[in-house]
Amino acid sequence: MKIVAVIPAYNEETRVGNVVQEALKYVETVIVIDDGSTDATAHKAMEAGALVLTHIENCGAGAATMTGIDAARVLGADIVVTLDADEQHSPDDIPLLIMPIANNEADIAFANRFGRKNRIPFIRRLANGIGNVITCVATGKWVSDSQCGFKVFGPKAVAQIDLRMSGYEFCTEIVRESAQHKWRVAEVPAKVLYSEYTLAKGQSFANGIKTALRILLRSFLR
Repeated sequence: MKIVAVIPAYNEETRVGNVVQEALKYVETVIVIDDGSTDATAHKAMEAGALVLTHIENCGAGAATMTGIDAARVLGADIVVTLDADEQHSPDDIPLLIMPIANNEADIAFANRFGRKNRIPFIRRLANGIGNVITCVATGKWVSDSQCGFKVFGPKAVAQIDLRMSGYEFCTEIVRESAQHKWRVAEVPAKVLYSEYTLAKGQSFANGIKTALRILLRSFLR
């Protein structure tokens, strides 16, 4: 099966190249969506071997992910891997996440950062716990690490996924898609590599609450 990685990226010139090179060990093609970056993200990604698509302005992680999935479909992808551009996720875990899909045991695999002995700051554990609860309320489905961007979509999910939320709330939308389409779900323990850089660039707790409120609002309006 054809496996394509999709990496949304915003101002990640110092890290995206390494992520692309490591991901290419396990996938046929890497698509980087340069989401309105003002630095050399696009150049570094192309230099590392990625196919780069560019948003003229910053549209958000959800919009960038959907752009990448649409492009993967055009390339004939059977399996799509999504991961972050900041080296928070380890591409070495890609084979583990693909396994349930390849064995026809799941239609989507979610990485679970809490399923292994990872050093995760308390505030991140709290924020992700709140995100999981809100996601469950909004979708009726429990996922242990619903807000992680590291996922693998199998053929059924690749064909059916249709993200409409442009911001970080797209992670909850993916869980809702899995419930609505009755995808078989696998959760796979995975590494997470936090650093001062990744902690500084992530959502603040206040922004996380705002995202949560948007999720709840849109779940009732949709």
